[in-house]
Amino acid sequence: MGPDLEPLVARLRAAGCVFAEDEAALLLEAAVDAVRLEGLVARRAGGEPLEHVLGWVEFAGRRWSVGPGVFVPRRRTELMVAAALALPAPATVLDLCCGCGAVGGAVLLGLRAAGTDPVLHASDVEPAAVVHARRNLAPLGAAVHEGDLLSVVPSVLRGRVDLLLCNAPYVPTDAIPTMPPEARDHEPAVALDGGADGLDVLRRVVAAAPGWLAPGGSLLFEVGTDQVPGATTLVEAHGLSVIVVTDEDPDDDAATGGTVVVATLDASRVTRGAASPPSRRG
Repeated sequence: MGPDLEPLVARLRAAGCVFAEDEAALLLEAAVDAVRLEGLVARRAGGEPLEHVLGWVEFAGRRWSVGPGVFVPRRRTELMVAAALALPAPATVLDLCCGCGAVGGAVLLGLRAAGTDPVLHASDVEPAAVVHARRNLAPLGAAVHEGDLLSVVPSVLRGRVDLLLCNAPYVPTDAIPTMPPEARDHEPAVALDGGADGLDVLRRVVAAAPGWLAPGGSLLFEVGTDQVPGATTLVEAHGLSVIVVTDEDPDDDAATGGTVVVATLDASRVTRGAASPPSRRG
């Protein structure tokens, strides 16, 4: 550890930062001068998420713009990207509750790397998130819409969406106070609160999905392990077939801890999900 890092590490460690050395190096890299560095360290030591302080989050191998008031995509959500890329290549992708746009953007880049170039639309109700989503996705040629779920999505996409991604809020309301302060105090409630059982927003999405999906199209969303039975029942009640992809092996350091529901419109094509991403299935 260099002399420039030692006081930063000590200060961050005293503030409760578990990965103080790594964070100190990133903050030092981000600072253009001592005044800027002091401001960044003060924000982080005060409890602001590191990603908000730096202005970016690393997700699926790429840095994506984020900032204050914006939900920070979790590493476990990379499983949704892997599950999406395991499906047949889509022509049209829709990313609801897109936040900063990292999920849809990562899927789009993965598809392009595999030789396909679908259309991507994204939407979010939170204005601050839309600002960053446009910053991240506009260079990729994607369209970002501000508003509530599907209400702002072009109607021409009805019945044409091959891949519907939705990293909806799914934390039960009563569990919000138990979340880490970084999330509870600095991320918008609309991006966290999923209602009494955490599935309120997902009920709306699943109910609407059959009208927007193309035949054989799939809706992917994330839930907690204890929500799988309720989510499965919900999906099947709307005529969608379902598989659940998990990555929760406690003995595997590379496991993300994610759980993704893959709901497909046409039951005859449920085998679309048989080609699993590099993860465990539950």
